[in-house]
Amino acid sequence: MALTNIQKRARRAGRTRSALARKSGGKVRLSVFRSSKNISAQLIDDAQGRTLASASSLEKDFREDGKGSTTDAAAKVGTLLAERAKSAGVEEVVFDRGGYIYHGRVKALADAAREGGLKF
Repeated sequence: MALTNIQKRARRAGRTRSALARKSGGKVRLSVFRSSKNISAQLIDDAQGRTLASASSLEKDFREDGKGSTTDAAAKVGTLLAERAKSAGVEEVVFDRGGYIYHGRVKALADAAREGGLKF
């Protein structure tokens, strides 16, 4: 039986997360979720099992600007997440691309988060 695209992405994400768990050294994980219409990211502390900060193109500020499926929207989400990370006291993270290719919107979010002050 062939795997669906969702199952394939879940497998890739599992491989990525297991590698990150080995190499992270207890750092907070920046996890990205990308759909066809929106993008969201959150900072997760796996040791405590809780989310420290999050940002999404579904938030009220982004809905007024237009589409959440562009690289500009992804960059805004990355910048907003970096600001919220600073207020939560997080400076260093491990980037979890979640089975997505590091290209386009995922890359734009990562670059904006780096420019906002996150180190990874």
